[in-house]
Amino acid sequence: MTFLRILLAAGGLILLASIIWASQAASIGASFSAMAADPWGIVALIDLYLGFLFLGVIIWMFERNKLIALLFILPLPLLGNVWAAVWIVWRLARLATRLKPASAS
Repeated sequence: MTFLRILLAAGGLILLASIIWASQAASIGASFSAMAADPWGIVALIDLYLGFLFLGVIIWMFERNKLIALLFILPLPLLGNVWAAVWIVWRLARLATRLKPASAS
């Protein structure tokens, strides 16, 4: 479990580094406009935001404290999968124990 948490945290940090690099290399507005002008760019954005919605539903259902749930759900569209990685790394052990399949009889 620890190895998986480290791996997921590293993925989140790699994504964060990529975002920092891209923000220095190109304008986010111009890049977004180019994506919005391309049909596959629109599909990619729909996929991205539906993924945020799907994860938001999981977070809402999983978190007992709805304030904590909202603190993770509301920033998702702005902070993206870097923020998703923070929640997953934080909750991975609890997720794993709650999602264990029932043993076959």
